[in-house]
Amino acid sequence: MNNEKEFYRAEDLAEKLDVNIMTIYRYIKAGRLKAYKIGKEYRIDKKEFTGFLKKVKTK
Repeated sequence: MNNEKEFYRAEDLAEKLDVNIMTIYRYIKAGRLKAYKIGKEYRIDKKEFTGFLKKVKTK
């Protein structure tokens, strides 16, 4: 069993969602997407991203 968490870079999410990287940075700054800042880059937990998608899903 692998207990290591999986992370996305902000650039990865921007590409995956087909949005500008600044959009991801705005989500992080607004608190809509929680991230870890490592040096100058952000890392977003895979589970956090999944939860974010569920929150923004339309009905």
